[in-house]
Amino acid sequence: MNSRADPSDEAQGLRLVRAFLSLPPDKRAEVVAFVEDLVRAHARPNDRQEISPLDR
Repeated sequence: MNSRADPSDEAQGLRLVRAFLSLPPDKRAEVVAFVEDLVRAHARPNDRQEISPLDR
């Protein structure tokens, strides 16, 4: 981790990871799909590239 990061940011990140990992597999898949949709929606036109299932 970045040593310059705010400790509270790191703690929040760890809480998010723990919450994600505590989800059942089907809910985790929904979260991943939602985030991928957000990334696609906010990508600039020249940055649009399909995400391969192998890149996960």
